[in-house]
Amino acid sequence: MNCHILEKSQTVPAPIEEVFPFFQAPANLERLTPPLLGMRIITPEPVPMHVGVIIDYVVKIRGLPMRWTTCISEYDPPHRFVDVQLKGPYSFWHHTHEFREVDGGTEVLDTVKYMVPFGPLGSILHGLIIRRDIENIFEYRTKVLNDIYGEMKP
Repeated sequence: MNCHILEKSQTVPAPIEEVFPFFQAPANLERLTPPLLGMRIITPEPVPMHVGVIIDYVVKIRGLPMRWTTCISEYDPPHRFVDVQLKGPYSFWHHTHEFREVDGGTEVLDTVKYMVPFGPLGSILHGLIIRRDIENIFEYRTKVLNDIYGEMKP
C-alpha cells in the first residue's frame, strides 16, 4: 500500500490567538466540512483538547454512514496539533495542523498522510475519486475560512 501525502496552506487575516482556538474546537470541524459528508461529532461537548483525547464522529462516505474515531497525538498550542485515525475509512490517517504568525495574519498548514484500504482496488479508487474527494474537502474549507475571516489582501 502506498502512503499518500496531501499538503495545503492558507493564510487568514486573523491573529494566531484567534485562529488556533477555532481549529482546535471539534465542533468547528462540522462547519469546515462539506455538508455532503454529513460530519457529526458524537463525542459529548465540550471536548477538552490535550494529548490522548479521543473524538468520535459519524461521516458519510459516498452516502454510506461510517464511524470515524481520532486521537490527538500531539498538542502544542497555538502552533500545532496532530490527529490520527483509530477507526475509520482509511488504513492510515495522520493529519498535522500547523499555525504560523505571518504579516497580517496566520498561515494554516495541513499535512495529511494517509493510506487507503483494499490493496490494488484501493489504489485505483484513490486515483479515480478518493484523492479528489479529499482535495474537495480542503477547497470547501478554504471557502468557509474566507467567509469567516475574509481573504488576505495582496
